Amino acid sequence: MIFVIKVTTNKEDRALDLISTKIYKKQLQAYSLARPHGLRGYIFLEAEDRESAEEAAYNLPYVKGIIGKTVTYDEIKNMLEPILEEINIEKGDIVEIIGEPFKKEKAKVMRIDKTKGEVVVTLLAAVVPIPVTVKLDNVKVIRREKEGEEESEKQEEIKGELEPQELTKDSNKESVNILGKAQEDKKNYDEPSGGLIPDEY
Repeated sequence: MIFVIKVTTNKEDRALDLISTKIYKKQLQAYSLARPHGLRGYIFLEAEDRESAEEAAYNLPYVKGIIGKTVTYDEIKNMLEPILEEINIEKGDIVEIIGEPFKKEKAKVMRIDKTKGEVVVTLLAAVVPIPVTVKLDNVKVIRREKEGEEESEKQEEIKGELEPQELTKDSNKESVNILGKAQEDKKNYDEPSGGLIPDEY
């Protein structure tokens, strides 16, 4: 029989440890405990009967009680055996950590170990880049390195369009004429006008 135990939210792991310790100590007829990822405020206890389950959970910190109705394995199977999805994460990706203790921190992926279901990241906010290993289901990709490169290339293209076009042969000729005229005007301006100021002055 599978019983649902109501516990204090965010204290699920602590409550599970306390119940587990009591089961071993008193040799109760309880077979397994489960705290599915993402399920808050509840844990599952498989026991021989309600009496064993109640004794395992009785008078413990963070434990609020046992829900009256039992559940079957088929009803909670999807929580205990999640469908494995293809891991879409690559080295260099910028991710957000969604699990404790670095929740909401941004990080860069340095290495991926799909067999262990782990990823090694460095926190972007850290002064010194220290490698941190977290579970793959505790990170979500927020920016891909390839996308960043494409964005840079796009910006280069826009920049190129805004830059002046190369001068054609005719426009070069015209610019030489303009420059030549300017230099000639300067030469004429620099030369003494002669005769405007008397020599004896």
